[in-house]
Amino acid sequence: MSTQTVLNRIMSGSLVLQIAIGIAAGVVLSLVSPPAAKASMLLGSLFVSALKAVAPVLVLVLVASAIANRRASHTAQLRPIVIMYLAGTFAAALLAVSVSMLFPTTLALQVSDVSISAPQGITEVLGGLLQKLVDNPVNAVLTGNYIGILVWGVLLGMFLHHGADSTRRMLADTADAVTHIVRIVIRLAPIGIFGLVAGNLADSGLSVLGSYARILTVLLGCMLTMALLINPFLVWIKMRKNPYPIVFAALRESGVTAFFTRSSAANIPVNLALCERLDLEKDTYAVSIPLGATINMGGAAITITVLTLAATHTLNIGIDFPTALLLSLVAALSACGASGVAGGSLLLIPLSCSLFGISNDIAMQVVGVGFVISILQDSAETALNSSTDVVFTAAVASKS
Repeated sequence: MSTQTVLNRIMSGSLVLQIAIGIAAGVVLSLVSPPAAKASMLLGSLFVSALKAVAPVLVLVLVASAIANRRASHTAQLRPIVIMYLAGTFAAALLAVSVSMLFPTTLALQVSDVSISAPQGITEVLGGLLQKLVDNPVNAVLTGNYIGILVWGVLLGMFLHHGADSTRRMLADTADAVTHIVRIVIRLAPIGIFGLVAGNLADSGLSVLGSYARILTVLLGCMLTMALLINPFLVWIKMRKNPYPIVFAALRESGVTAFFTRSSAANIPVNLALCERLDLEKDTYAVSIPLGATINMGGAAITITVLTLAATHTLNIGIDFPTALLLSLVAALSACGASGVAGGSLLLIPLSCSLFGISNDIAMQVVGVGFVISILQDSAETALNSSTDVVFTAAVASKS
């Protein structure tokens, strides 16, 4: 069998199966040879860097092209998707508060030397959000500022919508060219995830998570409930048909990749490719997917709420249900101004804790706990956030 034939089979094979093989190989390598596993982390780092490199350019040209070549029906479809994003975040906060009240969890808070620059108030978070809105487009692309990229993509698309046909065609061709580049990067996912799994297991292992089993159980339980019960219910309300084929497809193809890259921003190309395979309306998902990576924060709402309420239980601070829900929602919605990278939601915990009167010193200890359990917490949060972008988009933009 020729080398070309082998490559063709690999390129046309099941990406999910290849990722599963990469995960298994990474686990085996971390057990057999930890030094080699740590060295293979380079493959994972290169894969994540490649995704982060192509994602800003892809979002800019796709959003601009989608809006420049839009039809009225596609513009109308964005409204229900945004409503579902907000409803999902609200439901996640409600779920997190309910579970935290039913299963109160305490943390072993100690003096920590964690030093992280975190927001000190809602004004600072909103100010940072406004600064991102008016960012220079080149800087927005270079720094991965997706809020700024979305603004420039929307504005360019709006005004180019009235441009010459040749201009709009060139924009569409550019978007197609970048999409093909992204497909090449995504086909490297099995190798990248192999490196991420092997390197992370060899470096940290899972034994460190044993002492945090209860808080992890609450967090992961909330996220699973959100992914398998509440999100499907919201989709059923919209579609009035069985939502689980879409849910399982999103979890399998988007959630798995997001779990290991731990970055909603890096997973944007994966979600766009999945939407294309699901035969969704391109002009809709080209805007809704990058928008979801910025504002669809169900997983972040769960993380911020559960860890903050765990701190209040530890300190014996009495919080009634309406207050807990209101304050956790404020913090979760503020996450729209946080970076779409690994651990982004944890930096909002000091802000959320301050709303309950918890000092910054204690809050930073809670952040420290969050980073210890982030091996699973942040991975599951990103998988939920990113897969939900596809689920809600498919509920509205399906052609069938």
